[in-house]
Amino acid sequence: MGLALGCLQVEQSTIAIREVFGKYEDVLEPGCHWVPWCMGRQIAGYLSLRVQQLDVRCETKTKDNVFVTVVASVQYRALAEKAVDAFYRLTNTREQIQAYVFDVIRATVPKMGLDSSFEQKNEIAKAVEEELEK
Repeated sequence: MGLALGCLQVEQSTIAIREVFGKYEDVLEPGCHWVPWCMGRQIAGYLSLRVQQLDVRCETKTKDNVFVTVVASVQYRALAEKAVDAFYRLTNTREQIQAYVFDVIRATVPKMGLDSSFEQKNEIAKAVEEELEK
């Protein structure tokens, strides 16, 4: 009923992307907003600002020909100041992060032996973090 009258409520830790006739107009912060649909304004979608976790399982071979399964837990969130980029430029965030993590793990672990891969797990985590920051 509220949307029929043009009123919209954006929940806490969420932002909404407003468009006019299909073109980006504004980012709506949490709260109550006026979105007159009869003037071509609509909500393109919502973006959560909460921290989300992605568990990535990657099987790779070590330097001494032993297959190991590495589980990497990545915590990420969208930044409010880069909400437009996060909404329009990224199609599937989880799959893109997973691909980067796969690349780093498959490039790092085969250079190590089995024992050293367990000992140097912080270096693997640091390599993943550096790649995802880029």
